[in-house]
Amino acid sequence: MPQSSGPTGSTGPTGPPTPAVPLSALLALTELGLRKVAGPEEDVPLRWVHTSEMADPLPYLLGGELLLTAGAHFESAAGAGAYLDRYVARAVDGGAAALGFGLAPVHDETPRALVAACERYGLPLVEVPPATPFTTVARAVWQAMAEARDRELRRVTEAQQALASAAARPDPVPAVLRRLARSATGWAALVSPGGQELYAAGPAPAAEVREAARRLAGTVRPAPASATDTVGGLQLAAYALAGGAPGDRPVLVVVTGHRDPAGHTIGGVAAVLLSLLTGPHLGTAEAGRSAALVRLLLGAPPEEAAPLLGARAQWTVVHALRRGPAAGPLAAAALGTALGTALFDGQPDTDIGTGTVKLLLPAGREVTPQPGWTLGVSGPVGAGELPAGDAQAAGALRRAVATRSAMALHRGGDTGVAGLVSPGEARDHARATLAPVADSAALVATLRAWLALHGSWDRTAVALQVHRNTVRQRIARAAALLDMDLDDPDTRMELWFALRWI
Repeated sequence: MPQSSGPTGSTGPTGPPTPAVPLSALLALTELGLRKVAGPEEDVPLRWVHTSEMADPLPYLLGGELLLTAGAHFESAAGAGAYLDRYVARAVDGGAAALGFGLAPVHDETPRALVAACERYGLPLVEVPPATPFTTVARAVWQAMAEARDRELRRVTEAQQALASAAARPDPVPAVLRRLARSATGWAALVSPGGQELYAAGPAPAAEVREAARRLAGTVRPAPASATDTVGGLQLAAYALAGGAPGDRPVLVVVTGHRDPAGHTIGGVAAVLLSLLTGPHLGTAEAGRSAALVRLLLGAPPEEAAPLLGARAQWTVVHALRRGPAAGPLAAAALGTALGTALFDGQPDTDIGTGTVKLLLPAGREVTPQPGWTLGVSGPVGAGELPAGDAQAAGALRRAVATRSAMALHRGGDTGVAGLVSPGEARDHARATLAPVADSAALVATLRAWLALHGSWDRTAVALQVHRNTVRQRIARAAALLDMDLDDPDTRMELWFALRWI
């Protein structure tokens, strides 16, 4: 039966931010003249180099070191068995990966008791010839680490490019998994919340290993973001995909013969890509929303699509106006990400050179002011009341612009004069009153802002980001088309009422 070390959440590396160097690579450098004289045959990774002539090295070790000593504190070259046994034991307790013993100037040969102790405790012992200074050994290790780091970065970069190319294929999810399996030299799979393998690529491991991978996948929803395990000498890793409700998203699992920092980075990149690729398709909530949209586009009545959005679901409509440069699809996408929704209109409605972006969020999600944007937020509405929510958000945005606020919320039900008129009658009256200027979005928007700001030319110009003379010209043009005296407070009141209903 495979042996498992138990799943471990990712807590970050405990060693240096560079790959370890195998001892065999150091021994292969003929210019150093190093010779292994004791210890197991298995190779060991070196993470540091530490030189010490202290009798007890343990307090100064971090783990993974090549500990270098000339044996200045050893009593003699041939004896002191108990002393050297304790020295090696303490080095092993401190996590030393190997011991390097320098010949000369203290000792002409490696003490036999030191060789015996290293064999007994399984610590590799390397002789350093007199012509090789310890600093040269340390420099060789750091240089090998730097070269390994460069190779690791190139590997990650190449894997990122390959994964990005795979994500652009017609079958992006299987293509990304195939590329990940090749980069990791292992097996990669997407596992559903129920433990089903949705997609898989690479040589499949034994059934018990795949079962362990499915169990590991269950430990990363909703946290931690990743976890690792070891089963039968194989390395398992699981990565939670972002987006969707907890328990509603698949998990990426990877099984390899070894574990390294570069492989973990590549797995994380693949998880991000798969989050983007599967977000609109595999989450049950998103799937329902997509189905509702398709039905509406195909001509189904809103009441038929509403159940797919949730019979009792409540929504918030947000209208957003970009301050400064006009909003485009990329800016709209960034805003949607900041507010936590993929339901947005990425083609803003143009209005006086700027763009209004419309977004739809679950009603329970908090809407906060966003840098560079002015927001108008509706009250909670059901799926069948979205047009009303759209009107609420538009009104809130107008109020936010007029008051120079970063965000305005819908105020709730009207209890004033507007509440005395039915919505249908109010809209008919508004269309009739504003018909002479209805074809000009610029005139309507300028008139609305000017009335909201109590006829202030300068404040209206700032709100619309135009020159004050442009405001004067537009207001004069609107007054002429409407054939109204805009200095009359009754006229202003009537126009303000009409503007609320278009």
